Parts: sequence; structure tokens; C-alpha cells
Amino acid sequence: METSYDLIIIGGGAAAFACALKASEKDIKIAMIEKRTIGGTCVNVGCVPTKNLLDVGEKIHHCQNNPVDFSSMIKDKDDMVLDQRTRKYSDVLESVPNVEYIRGDAKFISNNEIKVNGNILTGKNILISTGSSATIPPIKGIQEIGFLTNIEALSLDEKPESMIVIGGRALGLEFAQMFSRFGTKVTVLQRNKRIIPDEEPEISDALMQYLQEEGIKIYTGVEIKSVRKEGDQVLVSFTSNENEFEIKSEKLLMATGRTPSTKDLGLENTDIKTSKNGAILVDQKMKTSVPNIYAAGDVTGEPMLETVAAKEGNIAASNAFFGADKQMDFTSVPHAIFTSPQVASVGITEKESMEKFGTCSCKTLLMQDVPKALIVNKTKGLIKMLVDPNTQQILGVHILSDLAADLIHEATLAVKYKMTIDDIIDTVHVFPTMSESIKLVATSFKKNLKKLSCCVE
Repeated sequence: METSYDLIIIGGGAAAFACALKASEKDIKIAMIEKRTIGGTCVNVGCVPTKNLLDVGEKIHHCQNNPVDFSSMIKDKDDMVLDQRTRKYSDVLESVPNVEYIRGDAKFISNNEIKVNGNILTGKNILISTGSSATIPPIKGIQEIGFLTNIEALSLDEKPESMIVIGGRALGLEFAQMFSRFGTKVTVLQRNKRIIPDEEPEISDALMQYLQEEGIKIYTGVEIKSVRKEGDQVLVSFTSNENEFEIKSEKLLMATGRTPSTKDLGLENTDIKTSKNGAILVDQKMKTSVPNIYAAGDVTGEPMLETVAAKEGNIAASNAFFGADKQMDFTSVPHAIFTSPQVASVGITEKESMEKFGTCSCKTLLMQDVPKALIVNKTKGLIKMLVDPNTQQILGVHILSDLAADLIHEATLAVKYKMTIDDIIDTVHVFPTMSESIKLVATSFKKNLKKLSCCVE
């Protein structure tokens, strides 16, 4: 049987839903095909469940005598995920009458034909939003030892006594701190010389210190030689800064990045171009190399963020059905890491400033100099602001602090709308708040904060 649609969406996550909801404003026929669980990575095995468990871990950390009922904690997480998936995805889709949801495995058989469940679907427009999956590097013995990815780690029946996490970026550190606060002995192995190496050096150095103070063992400059099983333990052999080690643990978590999910899509039957790692190549309008085929979200590569996926899905639908000429702009896209303290960044780094201007016009404010942080005893971290040395326009802000993921949005608006430090200084902020730190670091370009009272304009 062959059925025609105005839009076929392959995938059921953030990009897929953003595209479907925008396109459904037109009286068109839409099909959404998802082979796994509706909602994609974020609600099922990403942002939503991890932030729930990180919050539980935070509470446990501050109440040391509070016993951990691991199975109940996981059940509560599962109930919360089910509720979010139902209310924000399944129920939303049911409210859109011109979208047909198809559960199945989609495969291209030509540029405009897709086979699913034995049927052929033809699409005037197609969006590929199949997301990404865990990247597993070719480590000797890795396929024989039964490792965890984020999916399995979120569904463990019992709390492991020990865990080795390979990977020291966002996912690896969030899971490392989460399980450490549950009572698991955690070791992190990071290939780079620094954890979260894309962040400012002072932020990665400080966060590493804080995590180590909580009892997390961290090795950097790591090269994994092999992994093997010995009884119920996993043994990992590696070098760190040219020294050889072998350590063991009950569980091994692989947090070594994400790979765009394009395998088995039948792209070889199309003219769609991909990168070496399988990411679908798109322009700023989210168009692929084939007219009327779009791609959005993790399947197009970095940055792999749910909010970016949703934005890209909306742009694809706007361009395909509303005659828009929208383009994706990554210069003011913020990101966050939900460790404690949190990391959040937007705009350029010091390295990029040096490359562009030959200098870094930047100031760093310690959170211990923020009144609200002192009042509530949340003084870990810092905030760093970078500006154009000629115009004082704010080009980048990098934060390590409690609530950094919330604080970054004022900075995002500043970068997006090309605000200067004077624009921020001239804006009245509530005292005492953590968000006042944005104004304080802007003020530090012009005045010595130690010589100012709390509320000086």
C-alpha cells in the first residue's frame, strides 16, 4: 500500500514535535514515524530523568544521614518520566488531528519514498530527526564485559558499590556525581588533560577540585588499553599522564560521546550527504543536499541539545510551509552542565577572543564576592565575562555556580541582542539575588567591587 503525505517526520523527539506542531498550523497531512518510545532521548533517558536523580542526589548530599532507597528512587523517576511523556508528548500529539503517528522502523527507498511496516509512504517534504546514540570506542575487550550507557545506568535495579565512568564531559560528570552522592565509589577516566575541556580552564579546574573534594577519583590524560571481566568486577587498564594503572569496579559506564543515528535509514538509496561520523549535512535553513528533505536535532551533529533540536525543527517547518527564510544561529545558544555547582556558558571563549582580537578583554568574579551567595553559603564557583575590547559589547559569559543554568539566560539575551556592559550596569537588579552576579561582573570592568557597598548603581 502506498500513501502520500505533505510532510513525513522520521523521529519522535524534540525536533520532530517542534516541526510537527509548527507545520500542523497549515491544513496539511503529516506522518510521524518513531521506532522507539515517543518523546526521544530528553524525556526518556536524558534531561528529564537525570535532572530528577541529580536533584535527589543533591538532597542526599546535604542530609548525610538520609538513607538511600535506590529502588524506590528509580521507581519515582520512572513514574515522573511516564507522566511527562504522556502529558508533553502523547497527549499533545492526540490534540493535533492532522498528524498520524506511526510506530515502526523507517527506511528510505528513494529521495521521496519511505518504507515502514511493509507500506510505502511518499512525502512532498521529509524531516529526518532520528537523534543520536551512545558512541562506544573500539577498546580492547569492551564488547565482552557488559558495560552501561546512560540508558542502562538509569534503569539499574540496585545501587552499584563502585563504578568507573569513562568520559569527563557533561554526561560523564553528571552521572559520576549523581552515583557518588547515592553512595557509589566513583572513578572518572578522562582522555583530555582537563575535564569539560571546551569550557574555560578556570571553570574545569575548579569543578574538578570540587568533585574530588566529594570523593570522586579523577584521572586525566587517559589512554584506555583494555577492559576485562574478573568475577563480578570489571578491570580497566590504562595510562594517565604516562603512568600505568589497573583499577576495578562493579560497573563500567561509557560516557564517550554521541553518534548521529543514521545507520539503517537507507540513506544510500538517496542523494543525502553525510559527514564522516554519519551526521546529516544541512545548511543554516536545515535543508539537506536533497530539495524538500530537512534534518534537525542530534542527527545533524553538535551541538546536541534538546533546545537546539526544537529550534531547528521549527525552522525546518517554517521554511518548508510558511515561505520563511529562517536560519539557525548558534552564536547565542547557551548550554549547561547540571553538576553541583552547575556550569553554564554562552558566546565566545577566551581562546576565541585571543584568536579574533589578539587579546582578551575579560573579568572574572568569584561567587564568594556575590552577596546572595554569601548569605545562603553557596560560594563555590565564579563568573567570567568577555567583551569586545573596542565597543564593550558582551561577547561571552561563563558561569560555575549554584543555579548557573538559570543565571545564563540574562547573559544569553546580552549576547543575542549585542548589549554592552553599560546596558547591564544601567539595569536595576533585585538584591540579594544570584542573578545580580551578571551585573557585578559587568561593573567590575569599571570599578573595584571591594570598594562598593551592596547596592551601588
